[in-house]
Amino acid sequence: MLKTCAILLSTLLLSISLWSQNDQSEKLAVADKDWLIESPEIEARAFISDREVILANGLISRTIYTGANAATVGLRNLVTGEEFIRSVKPEALVSIDGTSYPIGGLSGQKEHGYLKQEWLDEMTSPENAFKYTDLEVLELGPGLRWNQNRWMSTTQWERNGMEAVFHYRHPTLNGIIVKVHYEIFDGLPLMNKWIEVVNAGAHSIRIDHFTGEIIAHPEKNNYVDEPSRWDLPNLYLENDYAFGGFTYVESPNSIYWELDPDYSSQVNWEMKTPCVLKSQPSLGPDYKLDPGKIFEGFNTYVLILDGTDRERNGLSIRKMYRTLAPWITENPIFLHLVTTNKAKVKAAIDQCAETGYEMVILSFGSGLNMEDLSEKNIKKFKDLVEYANKKDIELGGYSLFSSRKIAPETDIIDKETGEPGGAKFGNAPCAGSDWGIEYYQKLETFIRKTGFSVLEHDGPYPGDFCASTTHPGHEGYKDSQWKQWKQVTDFYKQLRANGVYMNLPDIYHLSGSNKIGIGYREVNWSLPREQQILLGRQNIYDGTWLKPPSMAWTFVPLTQYHGGGSAATLEPLADHLHEYDMHMTQNYGSGVQACYRGPRLYDTDETKALVIEKITHYKKYRDILNADIIHLRRPDGRDWDGIMHVDPKLEIKAYALLYNPTGLTLKRNITLPLYFTGITKTASIKIGQEQAIELELDRDYSVEIQVNIPANGYLSIIIK
Repeated sequence: MLKTCAILLSTLLLSISLWSQNDQSEKLAVADKDWLIESPEIEARAFISDREVILANGLISRTIYTGANAATVGLRNLVTGEEFIRSVKPEALVSIDGTSYPIGGLSGQKEHGYLKQEWLDEMTSPENAFKYTDLEVLELGPGLRWNQNRWMSTTQWERNGMEAVFHYRHPTLNGIIVKVHYEIFDGLPLMNKWIEVVNAGAHSIRIDHFTGEIIAHPEKNNYVDEPSRWDLPNLYLENDYAFGGFTYVESPNSIYWELDPDYSSQVNWEMKTPCVLKSQPSLGPDYKLDPGKIFEGFNTYVLILDGTDRERNGLSIRKMYRTLAPWITENPIFLHLVTTNKAKVKAAIDQCAETGYEMVILSFGSGLNMEDLSEKNIKKFKDLVEYANKKDIELGGYSLFSSRKIAPETDIIDKETGEPGGAKFGNAPCAGSDWGIEYYQKLETFIRKTGFSVLEHDGPYPGDFCASTTHPGHEGYKDSQWKQWKQVTDFYKQLRANGVYMNLPDIYHLSGSNKIGIGYREVNWSLPREQQILLGRQNIYDGTWLKPPSMAWTFVPLTQYHGGGSAATLEPLADHLHEYDMHMTQNYGSGVQACYRGPRLYDTDETKALVIEKITHYKKYRDILNADIIHLRRPDGRDWDGIMHVDPKLEIKAYALLYNPTGLTLKRNITLPLYFTGITKTASIKIGQEQAIELELDRDYSVEIQVNIPANGYLSIIIK
């Protein structure tokens, strides 16, 4: 078997160290800085010997043994020393023409509860496996092509690192090459992995199924009987084969925790411990791969956590998003306009320009129809775009894909009944039908011809299978999910490359979308104004554990939404300035943009002055107000609540907002946790309009301050 290292020198990629077999992974350099505060100076590197390749960046390492075959034998948090591999599994699985093939891997492990180095040379390649032949080491690719053309965070995390590509061939499948790609990132405990299947043969093959990542990890707890909930390891996994959720963990995703029948020494009596992690589609892709073509699987991201602290782990996930999808830090200030009347749209654009807003989104119910490509319709909205752009305002709008019926011949077909139905939303069009293909072409044409720079896409593809055999976009049931996902994500990636801002109520950020809902119940915006305000703060508090603030939107019903009458709305705005103030303060103060849904931003000079004041303040502190959030106290209506933004790279290290939902002034001693600000000794703290005071940090990097929070009001705190 050829085991050469085909290192591509055409792009002077990175530092590659060749070491002897006696060098072990414990000699790898370990970062001496907290990556959530300072960027470690150790870059991602590949250490290569005759029987081992180690990918490491000072925070994590992945060791791939290359003896009888290539297989991951180590996945380690270098800082804590925690090891996540207890048993050797194939690097991937690919089913071709009805036969499942291991990609790499080793057989003959003596004990599957742990792994010893000295066993490796005695192990053999799995039966019928693709065998490792070549290695490429490359600089990290640029990721999705995108056009940055609006405000974004000044301390955006950069995407740097390296890629290693392992090549595999099968002794009897001539011309079929499987490539397994690994990316490791500078400054993050993060790796990405995906597979490619290259058909260099003379005949078509069918890829029935694949598993792109397999990790046989240790038990997190030794439950003898089956618990109500299994404990999972300190790993966060996400892939971009995602749909149907406001967070990745809500989506019917393709990360599976399975049993390990080889692990006969596990503590659980019935061997039901879910201790093998797999990243794979639930069905399919059932993909026909013709000669000369390449099939590419989805990306699987493995973020190695260093404990169970909720805030720290949340910050880790948020930093991951900032690095993999930097467009989510674009955070334009927008109005959700409920009309397409030209005069009213221009009036709203004028108000946006006067108050400092940056974008108008023609909302659902406004009358916008992006499927209408008539010359009259195109001209109307092109003229409005030109009017808006002259005032430095972006214009775009809403379109609905799913959760509606089109026609029996175009809708999702239920596998059980053979009739339309069975979709996530009951009835929905199939993206692979003639109508679905034409729908995406119409949206692309409308956006291009009008100059729209915003798409609010409601009900994007939610992961429905379709049993139709007549839709041109897929062959049948098994390939329908994969083909529709690919079609939709290709569309979003094209918009991302063209600089179009995308609000989507679905988890498509790794495929190019900008923003998703914070997580709220829509009918709650029909409740009385006072309830909306406190519930809104709860949404912000709860919705920013897994999302950076700029990645989410919330809602403010200037006019009636689902119902509730005058008690639920802010119009007339001049009559409800306190509630308007509170909504804007907690939304802009958290960095979470809201869909201010109505016909205007102000109705009187006093209202206009309030909006200008809030936008001016937000833009003054925009960098820190878009930084990640430390959760201080959840809103409960009984006492103070608050959040604090932190960014150690800014001059202003932290910005806290404390709220008082009661009718009395609250005098409180409050502890501010300042570890993630990067401040180590003394902090300058300005409370409200008072003079800044110098306070020494306690040994846990916190300070205690005394505050007076006004009744039904708020208090800001700036920390340098």
